[in-house]
Amino acid sequence: MSNPMVITAAMVGAETTREQTPHLPITAEEIAEDAARCREAGAAMVHLHVRTPDGKPSQDAELFRAAIRAIRKRTDILVQVSTGGAVGMGVDERCGGLTLTGADRPDMATLTTGTVNFGEEVFWNPRPLVRDIAKRIKELGLKPELECFDVGMIDEANALAKEGLVQQPAHYDFVLGVPGALAAREAALDFMIASLPEGSTWTVAAVGRHQLPFVDLAAVKGGNARVGLEDNIYVSKGVLAKGNWELVAEAAKRAKAKGRTPATPEEARKLLRLG
Repeated sequence: MSNPMVITAAMVGAETTREQTPHLPITAEEIAEDAARCREAGAAMVHLHVRTPDGKPSQDAELFRAAIRAIRKRTDILVQVSTGGAVGMGVDERCGGLTLTGADRPDMATLTTGTVNFGEEVFWNPRPLVRDIAKRIKELGLKPELECFDVGMIDEANALAKEGLVQQPAHYDFVLGVPGALAAREAALDFMIASLPEGSTWTVAAVGRHQLPFVDLAAVKGGNARVGLEDNIYVSKGVLAKGNWELVAEAAKRAKAKGRTPATPEEARKLLRLG
């Protein structure tokens, strides 16, 4: 295959802690430094959560602003903000990154299209809330990445398109391996790919030990991949990644071994139709 592969670095998340890995970036400068190294390693985009100085998950607009400005001072990597936040956050809090405009406006935003068990908790996304966030993303002029933890979420994403809240062809992210949700299995990935509308693009974000093997599958099947400390802290069994950049470097190596070239940010913008 010669088509470029978009590698996204999910850098921070809301669950990973410094106790689990000392390499988790928290401050704007730490995030920016890691993002620049991710770009050098082969990532075209970062998936961004933010934290308070003491490491607690936050969706505060000013924390997003500081991180985005710091990233853009260092690199041309695309910035995708999360609207998922952390389990238990309300819709206005979750949408902090969607209040940024002008030079601080993100390049993309995520939109989870259904409620799902998330370990021992519930990631709450009832249909009215999903439509609320979809409207906010549309009003900001952004293309959403439709995060699907199960196959039914693809159907719900397509329903949003019929309602005019999402423009087709759309971009989907398959999040596999979260305890309580769809397991990280090749057959599950194949079924999700087969369920997409024609012309769609997709990324797979597999959790834990499945993360890097699913880069191989995405490369072979013509898709894109998400790696990073949000979903996995190990570069190999028992060996902590020294930063998100190390996971990106391994993903890029695997992509190249399958005949795929890591996309640049400009190539990713065109491939994902970001305008």
